[in-house]
Formats: sequence, C-alpha cells, structure tokens
Amino acid sequence: MFEQARWIGYKDTNTDAKEDLSGKYRLPVFKKVFTLPAGAADATVHFCALGYGEVRLNGQAVTQDVLTTAFTAFDKTVLFNSYTVTPLLRAGENVITVLMGNGWYNSPSGRTWDFHCAPWRAYPRLLFQLDCTAADGSVTSIPSDTTWTWYGSPILYCHVRAGEYYDARLEDNPGREQNVRIVRSPGGAVKPFGDYPPIRIHEVLPMKPIGGQVYDCGKNITGWVTIRVKGLAGQEIKLRYAENLKDGRIDPSNINTFNEQAHCPLQHEDVYVCKGEGTEEWHARFVYHGFRYIELVGNPSAFEAEAMFMHTVLPTVGTFACSDLMLGAIHAASCLSTRGNFFSVPTDCPHREQNGWTGDAALSAEQALMNFDIAGAYRKWMYDFMDAQRPSGQLPGIIPTGGWGFNWGSGPAWDNAMFEIPLRVWEYTGDSSLIALLWERLRRYMDFIAGMASDYLVDFGLGDWCPPRDCKLCPTGLTDTAYYYSFAVRMARFAALLGEDPAEYTALSAAIRKAFRERYFKDGIIESDGQTAWSCAVYQGLLDEDEIPAAIGRLVQLVDEKEGHLDCGILGIKYMFPVLSDHGHADLVYRMITNPDYPSYAHWIANGQTTLCEDWDMGSSNNHHMYSDVDLWFYRTLAGLRPEKDGFRHAVIRPAVIDGIDWVKATHAGYSVAWERSGGGVTLSVSVPEGCSARVVFGAVNTTVGSGAHTFAA
Repeated sequence: MFEQARWIGYKDTNTDAKEDLSGKYRLPVFKKVFTLPAGAADATVHFCALGYGEVRLNGQAVTQDVLTTAFTAFDKTVLFNSYTVTPLLRAGENVITVLMGNGWYNSPSGRTWDFHCAPWRAYPRLLFQLDCTAADGSVTSIPSDTTWTWYGSPILYCHVRAGEYYDARLEDNPGREQNVRIVRSPGGAVKPFGDYPPIRIHEVLPMKPIGGQVYDCGKNITGWVTIRVKGLAGQEIKLRYAENLKDGRIDPSNINTFNEQAHCPLQHEDVYVCKGEGTEEWHARFVYHGFRYIELVGNPSAFEAEAMFMHTVLPTVGTFACSDLMLGAIHAASCLSTRGNFFSVPTDCPHREQNGWTGDAALSAEQALMNFDIAGAYRKWMYDFMDAQRPSGQLPGIIPTGGWGFNWGSGPAWDNAMFEIPLRVWEYTGDSSLIALLWERLRRYMDFIAGMASDYLVDFGLGDWCPPRDCKLCPTGLTDTAYYYSFAVRMARFAALLGEDPAEYTALSAAIRKAFRERYFKDGIIESDGQTAWSCAVYQGLLDEDEIPAAIGRLVQLVDEKEGHLDCGILGIKYMFPVLSDHGHADLVYRMITNPDYPSYAHWIANGQTTLCEDWDMGSSNNHHMYSDVDLWFYRTLAGLRPEKDGFRHAVIRPAVIDGIDWVKATHAGYSVAWERSGGGVTLSVSVPEGCSARVVFGAVNTTVGSGAHTFAA
C-alpha cells in the first residue's frame, strides 16, 4: 500500500517534542503539487496523519470524517484511512494539502495520565499515498516523500482536551514553503482502518443566548462550536466551554480538576483571532469538548454559534419509550452519554480526561449493544487491548495508555472489559469472533491473575467505585474474587465454543467459588452485609439455589432501610437491578430509579442533567456512561426483551408489568415489544423478525412463537 511512501515531518528529527510542553508552536500544512495528463478513472487516497489531519484535494475535503487518524498506541499500531477521491481530481495541475494537528500523538501536556511522555510522542508526521488509475489502466502514485513542502498553518496551539488557538490573519501569510524531512516511523505496524466506524458530526444544535455572553445548546454534548463572527483584524474571540452555570456565568470548575490543566495555555477553550474581513466562519478541527454551555469572551460586532455534536458513528438498533416521562428522560440521558463518550475508544468523560477507562465500558456494554450497532467499534478497541497487554498478561486501567494505569486504576473489576465485551457481543449479535481473537490473550491474563491470587482469593485494584455518601462499602477483595470466578466460568464456556478442553477452567472456577464462600459467606451472612455484596454474590453465581431466597430477602430489607435508595457504587448497580428483578422485585428497582431525592437517577434529571453523572452529588463530571446499565433494565425487564442464544435469533420476551407504568414500547434488531393497560387488563404485542423465534412468558402464557406479529392478553 505504501511501497513508495515515507513518513514525512517538518521538524528536525533530532528535535524532541517533549522539550516543548506548552505546545505553543505553529502547526504545519503539508503540500504536494502534481499534474495528471487526464482525469482519473479511479483514484484513492490512503493516509495516516499523526496526531490528526485534514486532507484536501484541490481545496475540497476528501471526507466527512473528523479527528482522523484514530487513537491507538502508536508505537504498536497505526491505522491509515482510505477514501475514494476520483471526482476531486482534474487534468493538469492538482494540489494536495494536509492540515496537521497534535491529537493524542503529541500531547503537549498531560502529566496526570503521562501522555506527555508516551513512548511514541513526537511532532506531527504524515504517511500518504494517492493512487490514480487512468482509463487505459495505467497507475500513477503520489507518495509522501521529499518532494513535498510544508508551511505554517493558522493553528498556533491545539490540545485534544484543552482547546485550539487559530489566528485567521495567518491564512494569507503562510510563511516560506520549506522542504519536508523524512522522519522516524512512530513504531507501530501500519494497518487499514477498514470498516471500523469513523468519527463524524451527528447533529447540529443552535447555541441560544441565555444572558450576558452565555449560550446554551440545550443538552450536554460532545464536539465543538462553529461560529460566524464580525470583528476587527486581530480581535481575539474566545469560546469557553462548560457543563454547568453559576451566578449567570459558566462554571468549568468540575472539569478543570487535574494538574495538567496548569500546564496548558487554554483550559477547555477555543480562540479565534479575526481576520477583519466581513463575516468570518470558523470551528476548531483537532480538539473536542464536553459541554452544554459556552461563554463568549470578546466583543464582536456580530456573533452566531452552532454546536456540532460528534462521536464515533453508532447506528441505532434499539428504541425504548414508556408512559413514565422520567424513565424516558433517563433512557435519553443514557444514550446521550454513550454516544458522547465514544471517540475511537469508549471514554469515561468527554472533557476532563477522554480516557478509555476499561471498567466504565465493561459496565455499559450490554445497554450499548441494545441501543447501538457498536460491535465494530468494540472490535477496534479489543485490538487496543492486545497492544496494551504486557507479556505477563497485566492490563492497564485506561486503553490506549502512554504507560499509565498498570499499578493503579486497574484490577479485576476493570480488566473484566476484556472478558465482558467479547461475551456480550457474542450473546447480543451472535458473533463469537472476538472470543477467538482474544483467546490466547485471555489465557495470558488468567495466568497473571493466578499469580496475584492467594489461595484463590484476589484483592487488588479498584472496587465499587463512586458510591453515595456514607455508603456501606463493599470489600474490594469480595468483588475481585467474584470477578476471578466469573473469568474462570467464562473461560470454560469460551473453551467449549472454540473446541478447547474446558476442564482446567471448570476446576479453577470450583476452587475459586469454594474459597470465596469460605472467606466471604459464613453462616448465611455476606461480609459487609451491603447492597453490593449481596447482589454480587447472587449475580455472579456464588450462592447455592437454596441460599438465594434469603439473600434476596436481605437485599430487599437493605433497600427498604434506605427508604428505596441506592447504597452502592457502579458495580452494585450492575448486579442489583437484574438480581432484584429476576427474583420478583422489579417494582423495588423502579422505586430506586425514580426516587425523587438523593441518590437516584430521577434526582439527576430533576436537577437539569441531560446525561448521566460520575457521582450522585453531581460535583464531578456530568457526562459519564458508567451508570448506564439502568437502560438495559428498561429493555430487559420493563419490555422483557433479551437474547436467549445465537444473538437475537432466539429471544426471550418476559415483560414486567409494574404499577405506575401504563405502557412500554421497545424495539431491537427487528423485534418489537409493546404492552399497554386497557380495560382492566394488559395487552402484549410482539413482532418477531424473519428467521427468528421468541419464547414469550406473560401472565399464564409460556410459548414460543416464530416470525410475524403476535398478541397476548393478561
């Protein structure tokens, strides 16, 4: 693909980008002028721009994608993009330009997470090739090489989290064109981006003035703002981004919380310096922000703004609605948080960190698969896991990583993502290829965790994260050992799927279960006696059948003692809702979700949140997806729709009809489920797609139906 192409750059190869922590330097535009005797019959551009690049051919953008190249561990893997550009070429002179940004390749500051000293870090560089096929079949290739030039762009600073500084006056003053240099490869294997979903603008929202110089787009989103402005030449227009307001101003204090911000000249801000020529339109290109509000700093004579909501393309495959408007708002918030936190990788939040926290994604994977066609995006991330894993099997807490997170921020509850996502993709889509892809890596991890175990018990890393105030904390060793057990159970299941002998992992799971019960479950009491502990033991299969009724009874009692409130962190939420619902207490889960006061989902919504928060106090990030498994409960329990086997070729439909809800509608992958109260009874309507079947359990009904529409009454 790149036989003739070379990595090109604009800085001396002996100059180390780490020396310039501020990132205050003019970003380059790489340029190539070439001629074609006739228009091409077919032409394709292949390029890898590190950190980000915007390619134009004869002044036209070659793609609608933004923020390319995708984030990877660049010393292990770099992904190149390919686009058809035939209509953009012409006979005679043609011009290619590639505007470059830093992206994750050259993080000018990032000391909290160590991206400033990532092993790949260097100044931006480009690998490029244009292949043009003429009508007679002859091929002309335009590779990146020393015949290219570079000049300074109007971007004087860009940091993927902090912001971008653009001086429009420099558009007409590019400076002297200079020859590019051949530079070192970032080190990673060059692979095609292929059919992974790209990042694109999903929605355009008006920014409405709400007083002073503050503007509101109406919901918490991810992206940037496009402005149309009139100002004097040299006039600086600053856009400050935030999720919150305070005293009529934006309040970014909850997202300016890590020490790296002190090293950035911008803090969740974009700056545009006016050219001074009529109405000027601009947006940042190589950053993105998490925000609902912007504050304008500067006094242009005219100003308009639109918010561009962007993320990895995630087509919708599921919908949910019901008569309870609060549940509808929570569903919308869950989907919005999931979309806004996928940028090549599933991130924790779109502003403060933008890190691929493994635990967050593991906890939200099932609801994401119910709502979105996300398996392709997960596949890309699983390759990132393979790059991140150490030879010992150890995983970091964030992936990709520049080296941070191996000795804090990980642990079984977070490492679970490498087991959970392949399993759930298999269960929800029928595609088991990720299990085959990761099998040897999973075995390597099992060897690592065995080395961390003492008598089959493990206790390291993070546990039941972000619980409410005064929560009865669950011991990390309890949830860790429970995950270790679940890993062994899953490995036995995976082995059987792949034609391997599951005996090793069957025996291991039995030994871990025995050790767990001897250590944490004595005389019918679980250690810590809290919501997370009880629900974990049931959810992970660590109690015997005859012990479960008492466990559920105690769990119900604990919720009642808290007056229908949550008393657990993110792990407990994952366990508790299905455990209670599957044992006859869906009404109690409904009460917990809709409880109007702290801590609850309804409390968030009642306080103006349009996305899910990081903590119940709403004092940290207000756009996290780690609590989004509540949305799975809407599908799995209220609509009763879940896969039985072979993905959704065979489904189970077992809706819970709860007092306070008059109707529920849900769709997924061609299935449709709706129930409604009418005439003192409840009517259930089910539609099953062609080639599929569903087992319907509803009132006295327990039957299997094939494709088509079906109606039942209870």
